[in-house]
Amino acid sequence: MTMNGSLSVFDISGRAMSAQLVRLNTTASNLANAGTIAGSEAGAYRSMKPVFRTVMDDSGRATVAVDQVTQTKMAPSKRHDPNNPLADKDGNVWEAAVDSAAELVEMVETARQYQNNVQVLETAKGLINETLRMGQ
Repeated sequence: MTMNGSLSVFDISGRAMSAQLVRLNTTASNLANAGTIAGSEAGAYRSMKPVFRTVMDDSGRATVAVDQVTQTKMAPSKRHDPNNPLADKDGNVWEAAVDSAAELVEMVETARQYQNNVQVLETAKGLINETLRMGQ
């Protein structure tokens, strides 16, 4: 996608931080639902992932935006537990389709990406302040 106008370093990093925040929220939701059960396969929780797209300005600078948040194709696990109040007529329940270990790795990666963009903003702010001091 191309946008009219020009992206500044603040636009680029701000949009990237916003995208990483969506990523972190979906990871948190996935981890919160890990281990939950449902009485049917259709009712079981499936982990979610954001889909990013590149956004470019007129001069070729790029940033990122969240295009959509989708469910993964991972299937819930069926477990026989006839004493569970959510069990179906055959005594089965379905556990959420969430890989907790993969979600924790995703959380660490997201935090690093977010921190990288914070560092870009801090560096840009420092350079601007230094330029202003030189002009005095």
